[in-house]
Amino acid sequence: MLKDLSVKEFVAETASDSPAPGGGSVSALGAAQAAALLGMVANLTVKSKKYEEVHEEIKPLVDELKALEEKFIDFIDKDANSFNGVMEAFKLPKETEEEKKQRSAKIQEEYKNAANVPLTVGLETLKLIDYAEKLAEKGNLNAITDVGVGVLNIKLAVVGAFYNVKINLGSIKDEAYVQETKETMAKALEEVEKRTEPILEKVEAEIN
Repeated sequence: MLKDLSVKEFVAETASDSPAPGGGSVSALGAAQAAALLGMVANLTVKSKKYEEVHEEIKPLVDELKALEEKFIDFIDKDANSFNGVMEAFKLPKETEEEKKQRSAKIQEEYKNAANVPLTVGLETLKLIDYAEKLAEKGNLNAITDVGVGVLNIKLAVVGAFYNVKINLGSIKDEAYVQETKETMAKALEEVEKRTEPILEKVEAEIN
């Protein structure tokens, strides 16, 4: 599984002539990295006596962020598998009219799955903004840059995941699904920009 590869192996596999892992898996990894960085800041806050007054508030975040980190790590493989599902659907027999019909239906099903996986990654990544906001405000300031890099990974994960949704939407014939998905993404992207900018401004203010 991709998630079990070393960093060096994963990068090499990404760079190979195999189409997966690609941008979708890398976006999921970005989300996992965001959760990990925010988890580190939460840990550093809880371990510091200087921030004792917020320990009880921040402590639950450690386990919550760890759970999200693991969820996003699983999506690294889920995304690659969804792409492979599309490729397998195209290999189905198409000799008879019935086979053509079944093949076409399966292709559409797999394209939707290939869109839904990164869509889920993008939407789930939005949850991390709640943690970033709290940690930017109450977390250990010695790790404020890690909050910032976490937020940049959040933006990467959402935008990157949605790129992969959009490219699959072009092959989906269900117009209602396509329109609804586009509207969902537009709303999510607007939220990301609106909510991450103040966090990054705070990071900049602290380090400049």
